[in-house]
Amino acid sequence: MLIAQMSDLHVTAPGTAPTTAYDTNARLAAAVAHLNALVPRPDLVLITGDLVNGPKPGEYEALSALLEPLAIPFRVLPGNHDDRAELRRTFAGTGWMPMDGPFLHHAVEAFPVRILMLDSVVPGSAVGGLCADRLTWLAERLAEQPERPTMLALHHPPFDTGLAFLDTLRCLEGAEELGRLVRSRPNVRAVLCGHTHRQTAVAWNGAHGYVAPSVAYQIALDLAPEPPYRWTEEPSALALHQFRPDGTVVTHLSVIGDYPGREFSRKARNS
Repeated sequence: MLIAQMSDLHVTAPGTAPTTAYDTNARLAAAVAHLNALVPRPDLVLITGDLVNGPKPGEYEALSALLEPLAIPFRVLPGNHDDRAELRRTFAGTGWMPMDGPFLHHAVEAFPVRILMLDSVVPGSAVGGLCADRLTWLAERLAEQPERPTMLALHHPPFDTGLAFLDTLRCLEGAEELGRLVRSRPNVRAVLCGHTHRQTAVAWNGAHGYVAPSVAYQIALDLAPEPPYRWTEEPSALALHQFRPDGTVVTHLSVIGDYPGREFSRKARNS
């Protein structure tokens, strides 16, 4: 099974942009075209939060229009820039968006690997949170099928990414409790996140921990202990997660843009 992961789209209302440096709506349109053209085409697209930049009027209408050409089933979960009520309104007809309750948790069941979409948003805060109710929901879902290979998806990373400007903010309250739960369930093969606008991979409590790059823009890589907060001209990208029959997960970075493969010269092949 091949799962694509997009994150941090930061869609704006038509005719607007977060900054004159980049057009996030155009970048999402390019990402959708990129996904549709992939061979093999992914079986599913996960969008791990911050679908819009505000939230502000007109953004979710723009998001819906930009995702409409996507020819692959997809699922979304909220990020700290999102509004739960607007997400429910936008995806009301999908059959998978939870239409009641305080959170937007849901399970994706129709594939070889089960995917539990976990709502980590704390309204008004950039920091995520997993309260007792959310952790209970997750524990109950994991107990339902304790042997089935499972992935978790949430916006806020529960692990140290090595990016000091983000880790000092404590991206996710309740991360230690989540870690204990993951460690107790060996069938949890991957924990997929967004939020940092920077690809990061880590082994975490027996699972493959992964933060996807942003479709909108990347944060500059700086591993200094007190780095400045800067964006970079690196291209938009998404992740491709291969779930293999033996239960392993292999992740590839798929850069969005025109980067065709080229044949090596005979000399290079023989060197």
